Amino acid sequence: MLTKTPHLFDDATTVTAGDSRWQGKTSDDYWAFVGPFGGATAATILRALIDHPQRAGDPLALTVNYCAPVAQGAFDLDVRLVKANRSSQHWSVEMTQGGGDVATLATAVFAERRPSWSHQQAKFPDATPFEQTLPYPKTAASWVKQYDFRFVEGEPKFGAPSSAAPDAYSKLWIADRVPRKIDALSLIAMSDAFFGRIFHAKRELVPFGTVSLTTYFHVDAADLAAEDITRVLAEADAKIFHKSYGDQNGELWSPSGRLLATTTQIAYFKA
Repeated sequence: MLTKTPHLFDDATTVTAGDSRWQGKTSDDYWAFVGPFGGATAATILRALIDHPQRAGDPLALTVNYCAPVAQGAFDLDVRLVKANRSSQHWSVEMTQGGGDVATLATAVFAERRPSWSHQQAKFPDATPFEQTLPYPKTAASWVKQYDFRFVEGEPKFGAPSSAAPDAYSKLWIADRVPRKIDALSLIAMSDAFFGRIFHAKRELVPFGTVSLTTYFHVDAADLAAEDITRVLAEADAKIFHKSYGDQNGELWSPSGRLLATTTQIAYFKA
């Protein structure tokens, strides 16, 4: 059942319009170990773009570079339309704190998606239904408590001894703990909601942080409205961990088998 009161996710990603500079603040409800959940930061940036009066079309791609730790409290968003044509817009967003220090630097592409030939090459992953998959226990990080994670495969097994080779693959259902209809903001946040691949490979929590995240959207607002869903099936994996950095790639699917978004990131770790 969808909540009729303001959702914590919407409160956490609220922005106030200015001229070229918008304002927001971090949320304790979406706090990670040393800063805000990166997906909430990305969703806040995307909300400012979606709400911007010059915006046309739907998000096609968003890249967020996390330049420095985001401190608790207020921040400014310097939003700039870099280039626009008949079918697409290119945007730049800087998040600053403390008198101008840049915390994140983002670029986005919005596009007018028109009817065309369609073909989905990727295959929908086999998975037990959401209702038949056990929820993952809550953890100390407040942002994790806002989601309902249900692992089909690749649940993190912290501290479990194993002679098997490290494995970073996961397949899981992701939903808001308090149900919320999936939209573009949900997708960008959930594209960063995978636990760090290094945690799965090492079977332990190590210092970790996303450096750069890119998400591609394969549906527009009308497509998501037609899906009318509150959860996604997600897959995530990594290809390499080397000299303090590792990659992550992921897919977000609707329960009906539609590929909604793909994502990739590079992250720092200390292990």
